[in-house]
Amino acid sequence: MAKPLVPDELWELLAPLLPSEPTRPQGGRPRVPNRATLTGILFVLKSGMPWEMLPQEMGCGSGMTCWRRLRDWHHTGVWQQLHAMLLAKLHAVDQIDWSRAIVDSRSLRAVGGGGKNRPQSHRSPEARQ
Repeated sequence: MAKPLVPDELWELLAPLLPSEPTRPQGGRPRVPNRATLTGILFVLKSGMPWEMLPQEMGCGSGMTCWRRLRDWHHTGVWQQLHAMLLAKLHAVDQIDWSRAIVDSRSLRAVGGGGKNRPQSHRSPEARQ
């Protein structure tokens, strides 16, 4: 049997971070459980398949359901909270090798041209005149 995509340990960490399920006073179709939806999300992200090709036999709902839940959880900060929690837990048991960390940055175009805004001492003699 295949290893589950959402082990109990991961689910116990993630479940409290998820927003409460909306009530449906009008009835309608039952909501796909969060854990099943998370399984579908992880399956699509790990396999690289298109959302619409998520097999219905998995019981995860449609690919669109999983995509919407992923979007909603992103907007409510679930993934950021889970990331911070996992980093804290790994750090607490000394399982992070900080010597392999990389600080990423991005470069932005100097809209003002850059050279005009520098102090006089950094300009070439020709530019000072």
